[in-house]
Amino acid sequence: MQTLGWQAADIILVSGDAFVDHPSFGTAVIARVLEKEGFKVAVIPQPNWQDDLRDFKKLGKPNLFFGVSAGNMDSMINHYTAAKRKRSDDAYTAGGKAGQRPDYASNVYSNILKQLYPETPVILGGIEASMRRFAHYDFWQDKILNSILISSKADLLVYGMGEQSIREIAKQLKETNNIKSCYNIKQCAYIGEIDDIQDSDIELFSFQEVVKDKLKYAANFVKIENETNYNSNKRITQITENKKIIVNPAFPALSEKEMDEIYDLPYTRLPHQRYSKKQAIPAYEMIKNSVNIHRGCFGACSFCTIAAHQGKSIASRSKKSILNELQKIAEMPDFKGHITDIGGPSANMYKMQGFDLNICKTCKRPSCIFPSVCKNLNTSHEELLNLYQDALKIKGITKISIGSGIRYDIAIHETKNPKTNKINQKYLELLISKFVSGRLKVAPEHCSPEVLKLMRKTSFSGFKKLRKIFFNVNDKYELNQQIIPYFISSHPGCKEEHMAELAKELKSIGYKPEQVQSFTPTPMTLSTVMYYTGINPYTGEKLYIAKSQKEKDKQLSYFFWYKPENRKSKKERTNKNISIKNRNKTR
Repeated sequence: MQTLGWQAADIILVSGDAFVDHPSFGTAVIARVLEKEGFKVAVIPQPNWQDDLRDFKKLGKPNLFFGVSAGNMDSMINHYTAAKRKRSDDAYTAGGKAGQRPDYASNVYSNILKQLYPETPVILGGIEASMRRFAHYDFWQDKILNSILISSKADLLVYGMGEQSIREIAKQLKETNNIKSCYNIKQCAYIGEIDDIQDSDIELFSFQEVVKDKLKYAANFVKIENETNYNSNKRITQITENKKIIVNPAFPALSEKEMDEIYDLPYTRLPHQRYSKKQAIPAYEMIKNSVNIHRGCFGACSFCTIAAHQGKSIASRSKKSILNELQKIAEMPDFKGHITDIGGPSANMYKMQGFDLNICKTCKRPSCIFPSVCKNLNTSHEELLNLYQDALKIKGITKISIGSGIRYDIAIHETKNPKTNKINQKYLELLISKFVSGRLKVAPEHCSPEVLKLMRKTSFSGFKKLRKIFFNVNDKYELNQQIIPYFISSHPGCKEEHMAELAKELKSIGYKPEQVQSFTPTPMTLSTVMYYTGINPYTGEKLYIAKSQKEKDKQLSYFFWYKPENRKSKKERTNKNISIKNRNKTR
C-alpha cells in the first residue's frame, strides 16, 4: 500500500486460504474482478484470530467494505473427517499445515471485523456462506443452525459465484455509502424486516418452525431446490424471530464473453511472495498447471453442492480464451510440459446446453441426466473434442491429462443422432488414448439401484460399459492404464446388505477400491436433508440412516473385502444371519 501510495484500500478481502493469484482460488478472482473496475483491493489471508487481532488491523479500515470468505472449502469439511475426527493437514495452507483457520471461519472473521469496525459493512461470500444462507442442518453440531447472516452479524451475503454481485455492490457503496442500497442486487441475501413483502415471494417455514419439525425442514429444501433449478425471478424469504432472511434471485449464467473477461484477467498464477520461503501449498501444486473451461453442473447428484453454488446451467469459456491460458502456462519458466487438467466441476460438460433454451428457462427438473438423459439436452462432445485437439498443438505442451472426473453417462449415452454418437465415441477414444495420466477418474458411487436412485446417479451398468470401452482402447493402443471409480458408503437409504452387494460386484471384477468415503452431510444438499429427517423429501418415503459410527465403520469396511480381517468379519456376520434365520424357522 505504501509503494502504491494508498492511504487506504477501498476493499479488504479476508480469506481462510493462503493467497494464490490463480483463477482456481476464489479470493484471487474476486480481487482481480474488483481491481479491473478501478477499486483498490487488499487481501488478508489466514489472519490470526487468537491473539490481539493485529492481522485484522494491519491494513486499517477500507473505504467501502470488508469481504469475508472461509476459503475454497467449508471450514468444517476442511477441518473434520466424516467420523468428525480432526484432520492433520490443510491443503490450502503453506506446508499443508492444519490449524491456520478457525472452525466456522466466516462467522469468526465477520464477528471480529464487526467488533473492530462496527460501521464498516462486512459482506460474506464463498461456499461456506453460500450453502448456509438459510436455516440449515449442521452435521458437526447435529442440529439446525440459523442463517449464517444471523450468526456472523454480516451486513450482506453473496451466494454462488459472486463476480457479478460484488461488482454491483462495490459500485453502489461507492455511490451511496449505504449498504441498504445494495438490497436490490441479484444473488445477494440480507436481513430485512417482517413487513418487507413482495407478491411473488417464496416464503419458507420459519427458523423456529424447522427447529421443531423435521418435515417442515424437508419441505423447505424442496421449495429452495425447485426455485433454483430454473431462471426464477422470485425472492425466497425465511422469518427468524422478529427478522426476515431475504434471498434475491440469482443472475443468469454468465455468457461466454463474461466468462472470458474473468479468466483473461492478469493473474500471476503464483502464490504471493510472502510464501516464497515457506513450504508449498498443496492445493496450488495440484492445480497450478490446470485450466478451468466451464462452470456449473446439470447432474444434480443428491450429495453435491455444485449446482446449488455454481448453478445448473453450464457457463463455458471460448476456445480462444482457453488456448491463450494454455499458451501462458507453456511459457512460464518452471513449466515442464504437463498440463494436469482441462476441465471443471465435471470434465465433459463443456458447451453443453439444451437444443431449445426456452424450454430450459422454465424447466424445474433438478437433473438433465437423471433418471434419464433429457431429450432436449445436446450431449455432443464435438466442441470439447476440437478443444483437446487444438490444445495438443501448443508449443511447449508435451502431455495433457484430464484430472477432473468425467460424466460417463453423458459420453456413452446413445442419441437418435448417428453423428453425435460417432463424435462421442471418438471423444472417449481420444480421452482414453491421449489424455489419461495412467488413471481415469469416474464416479459410479454405488451399484445398488435403490441407493443410486436416492443419489440421483445412473445405473451401475453404465460403469461396466465404460470399463469395457476403457480396456478395449487400452488394448488397441497397447496401454497399461487404470480406471479409478469413486464410491460412497453410509449414504441415506444405504443398508449393510447394499454394501455387501457392492462388495460382491467389486470382487467379481477384481477391483480393490482406493477412492472411497463415508457419506458426510454438508449444508444444503438433498442427501443431508434425508440424513437429518430420515425421509426422502420428494416422496415422504422413510429411509434407513446409518448414524452411529459403528454402523458407518461397518459399511465402510465392505470396500476392503480383500483384507483378511474384513473377510473374517464378513463371514462371521453371514454365519450369524444364517443362524438367526434358522432359529426363526424352528419357531
